[in-house]
Amino acid sequence: MLTKNKKFFVPPSGDGRDFKALFKHLAAAGAGRPVDENGFPQGPWTPDLLAEAISQIDANRAGVDLRTVQLWFQDNDKGISPDNIRWLARIFGCDDPEATSAWQAELTASQGRLIAQRRKRRKPLAGSEQEVGTSEKEAVAVDGTIATDATDDRVPEKQSVKGFSLAQKSEAIFGRGSFLDLPALVFAGAVALGFMSLFLGVHSVAYAEGGGVPKQVGFLWAPNWTLLFMIFMPLFLAFSREVLGYWKNEGRAQLAAASGGAGGDEGWMKKVEASPLTYWAVFLVCVGFAGIFQWISVRLIPLLDGGGDYAVDWGSAAILRPDVISVAEEATLTGFAYIYMSLCFYLFFVGNILLYTLAYDYGDLRKLADNTGRLSALAGSAGERIMRVIFRCTLSGVLIAICMKLQSIYLVINSPNILQWIIQDFLSSVIGRDTGVSWQDYSTPNQYTSLVVVLVTCFTFFYASTRIGAIPGYGTARMRMAAAVVLLVAAYLTIGAFNGFSILLCISVLFAICGLLDPWLGTRRKRTGESAIVS
Repeated sequence: MLTKNKKFFVPPSGDGRDFKALFKHLAAAGAGRPVDENGFPQGPWTPDLLAEAISQIDANRAGVDLRTVQLWFQDNDKGISPDNIRWLARIFGCDDPEATSAWQAELTASQGRLIAQRRKRRKPLAGSEQEVGTSEKEAVAVDGTIATDATDDRVPEKQSVKGFSLAQKSEAIFGRGSFLDLPALVFAGAVALGFMSLFLGVHSVAYAEGGGVPKQVGFLWAPNWTLLFMIFMPLFLAFSREVLGYWKNEGRAQLAAASGGAGGDEGWMKKVEASPLTYWAVFLVCVGFAGIFQWISVRLIPLLDGGGDYAVDWGSAAILRPDVISVAEEATLTGFAYIYMSLCFYLFFVGNILLYTLAYDYGDLRKLADNTGRLSALAGSAGERIMRVIFRCTLSGVLIAICMKLQSIYLVINSPNILQWIIQDFLSSVIGRDTGVSWQDYSTPNQYTSLVVVLVTCFTFFYASTRIGAIPGYGTARMRMAAAVVLLVAAYLTIGAFNGFSILLCISVLFAICGLLDPWLGTRRKRTGESAIVS
């Protein structure tokens, strides 16, 4: 094990490998990366990390384009230009002059072998002027003077225009940028809607239907608009963004290097883009049906007609309380709210799709690693980390559904506010008397939507648990995770089903909070050695 300038140094072997094979080996080994206190490199190179390291070289004022670095990681006909050989040699040489010179010579030789292999594979016909001209272009491209050669690493100025990929754009929302971008954006949208409701006077609205007890239907009293978008949806997006960032930037590269699979972003993006219709279907359902169609049928038409088959809440307060808000203001507010809601739920379902894809991708690489018998401990460590975050995402998803169902049922009963309804239900089971709650005949589409959320979330969890498979020392934790999810789903299903449902709901929510804070649910302390993962 060698270190130079506190970086992991791998000396040139001169074994005759071409540039692609040599670079793949060095990137997986972490050559040129900083070392820890024990002298081990801090993981393999990824396109983002390597591009950043090259751009930070003082002599390299122009930096390097991320797309160029990505070409080195991919299995294609692209090699490397002389200018970039210089900077890559600085990285692999750990800024040591002698080591850099040695690596510059080795990389240049490997580039020449790559061009020779490509030329041999094409098998030019003897005496063909066309083929001779092509070979001459390849030879000139070694010096970087022609950018059309297949072994140059430059990104061509004129590329074939690729069609719009919703899967790729959706994955980029989760896979790029800061971990705080998505949850902060969703939280900011919820806060903005809260301020709009405050300015328009529907933040706290009570109405008495038929001379009964006044019922609170204000925006700030609706858990499916406050708790959901201010707490649980941001948590889900933060957790899913965290595990996807880990998998793309660290976990996948390590496991791919051990298993011999496709490293970098190429293998991952192939799996993401393998199901384009899934992303379009989710987009159409969330934005087209749950957003636009539901707003027209549940909000706009009842506001224009003066009533409908749906219970009155803050979004239809103008029907019974025109003194608080006008129909035009109500339609505008609900329009913004439903656009925001539909986009948030599109991100939610995309997050589940990507978690499913991650588990599938992990399973493929895990099988390759098991077949080669290498780095089983690394595969187990990655699987534990993935499962831990997916468990947190599952808890957040079911809590989202609970908020939706609580509000949906509350609107069709005669309780004065949602908190009093839950407290009365709790006391009724303790004291043993009826709550006196009566149900009204209204349509509740939110119950169907919340059920879809539960089904999708639980499917992702149990599929990931099965795909990741058995991990030594993880069996007890997985059983507790599954039990916590089942308990929370049972609490969701029993909301409003009988008196005393609030007891099961409170217990399951407490377990869910414990799971969000400690996804191992108390089993991590029993695990010792390197297999223990810090949560």
